[in-house]
Amino acid sequence: MLLKELTQLCGVSGYEKETRDFIKKAVSEYADEISVDALGNLIVFKKGTGKNKKKIMLAAHMDEIGIQVTKIEENGMIKIKSLGFLWPYTTYMSRVKFRNGITGIISSTVKAEDIKNDFTKLYVDIGAKSKEEALKHVKVGDVASYIGEYVELKDNDVTAKAMDDRVGCYIMIESLKKIDNPKNDIYFVFTVQEEVGCRGSKVTAARIKPDLGIAIDVTPAHDYPCDLEGSNTVGGGTAVKVSDTSVICDEYLVEEMVKCCKENNIKYQLDVIAVGGTDASSINQSNFGVKAAGISVVTRYPHGPNSLVNMKDVESSIELLSKYVNRDFNFD
Repeated sequence: MLLKELTQLCGVSGYEKETRDFIKKAVSEYADEISVDALGNLIVFKKGTGKNKKKIMLAAHMDEIGIQVTKIEENGMIKIKSLGFLWPYTTYMSRVKFRNGITGIISSTVKAEDIKNDFTKLYVDIGAKSKEEALKHVKVGDVASYIGEYVELKDNDVTAKAMDDRVGCYIMIESLKKIDNPKNDIYFVFTVQEEVGCRGSKVTAARIKPDLGIAIDVTPAHDYPCDLEGSNTVGGGTAVKVSDTSVICDEYLVEEMVKCCKENNIKYQLDVIAVGGTDASSINQSNFGVKAAGISVVTRYPHGPNSLVNMKDVESSIELLSKYVNRDFNFD
């Protein structure tokens, strides 16, 4: 399955080449134009034929959270820093894989309860007995991602690493396949470095100058024991973003998205979160301001090796996106 393949690729922030090459091949026969910019964003263009067409930018980020080597100790242990937001207590005792296939276990120089939020206390053990041996396999600057197998659970739930945001990439790819003759000009942008500051979407929004932008990403669930408050439910349908800490979505675009769901019998829920943000924020603040919205997939255990989503929610998101971008948008 395409989503399974996407989640198992290594594409840590700033090192998305493997993921980009895979997606580029997957979309090649459905695009009118494909380009890659200097940062590594993949821009897939589908030309519209409508009389009063809008220029729409869609953004799903290819990068995932990960670690980067900062130092190799004399005893062969590999010190690290995080790329993107990782919880040290989630990372501790997880397995990671470097891009060359070398696997390691993350442990700590202190007791687990003393790690707190200090990544300098963590190291990767690849089984090397010395610095010399470790250097045969890993060097300073190398990156690694969690190992998180794709597994089907109960009631259409699935788990894997990197659901944030390979599930968004999957939704865009499947939507592109469904759109044959769009009214609007659509730019499917698979962005880089979202996890370290939405960097890729900033430059692509400046390049494209869209009339409206939509971020396709995950959003945290609130339907399980956790420290978050809200209404997001796994299995509750596609999540129409209303606001997060980085963007307040355009009211007109939100209303049109809800109308689209109702008109097409798409199960949906309204997404309001108090923690987190997406590429919608960068699009929203680009080029003197752009109307922005978001389509989200409610996710449990994000930013860890075993995120959980519901495939019915994913399918609803594909249906919404493919229908929504083909609407007539009436604003100046």
